[in-house]
Parts: sequence; C-alpha cells; structure tokens
Amino acid sequence: MKVLLVEDDPVSLHILKLILSDYGDCDEAENGQVAVEKYKASLEKGTPYDLICLDIMMPVMDGQTALKEIRRVEAEKGVGGRDLAKVVMTTALKDAKNVMEAFVKGACEAYLIKPILPGNIEQVLVDFGLVERESGVKNVAD
Repeated sequence: MKVLLVEDDPVSLHILKLILSDYGDCDEAENGQVAVEKYKASLEKGTPYDLICLDIMMPVMDGQTALKEIRRVEAEKGVGGRDLAKVVMTTALKDAKNVMEAFVKGACEAYLIKPILPGNIEQVLVDFGLVERESGVKNVAD
C-alpha cells in the first residue's frame, strides 16, 4: 500500500507514520499544495497513492481545498471508481460544517478526529478494503 501523509504538525505526522508504516510506504507532504503536486506526480508515474491522510488546517493550501483539487485532478485524468484515492481527513475540527464539507463537497471516505488512535486507523483500512482484520495494530508506544 502506498500512503501520502499530509500534515504540518510534526507530532501528528510522527504518530501517523508510526501507525501506517507497518502497512505500506509512507510519503509526506507539509501542506495541501505539496500534496496535490505529489499526487499528480504519482498518477503520471503510474504509481498512485492508495490512501491519503489529509489534515484540514495547514498553511499554503488547507486540506479541504487540497481534497477538492485532488478530486479535480482525478476527474481530469479519467481516474474513477475503485481507482480513486481513499482519503481520510485527520483533524482536530469536529464541527458539522467541516465534516459535511469534507464528505459532500470534497468526497472524502472517512473523517477521524485527533488524537488519532491506531485502532481507528486500522478500522478505516479494513473498511476501505486495504488490509484484513487479522493484521494486528502496531502500538504507537513501540
């Protein structure tokens, strides 16, 4: 599995990387603009990301805007159906406006509130069909 972690907070990034590195290769982007560029490059190379973990509050380009841009790039390149990147918003924002914007306008597949727990991420991976349930969860303290 190929994962793109989009996070400007070093602690949150470290935790996500600890959890997800057991499941696949993790690339990083410090803001939405870098994420969109990396996503475009992955499509052009024929090695798209399977999972994108996208924070909402970031400098340069926020996560909501980045998600819309990623979906626009996919549509432009003819990517659809099961080939769309699975996007999980990882954020401290839990207000209805941000949740609805992520799902309705941005078309994300999941929304996790920080702090992110290993079991929550694994459930998302199982729900997305990216891992099997018996895969086990890495303890962040390891």
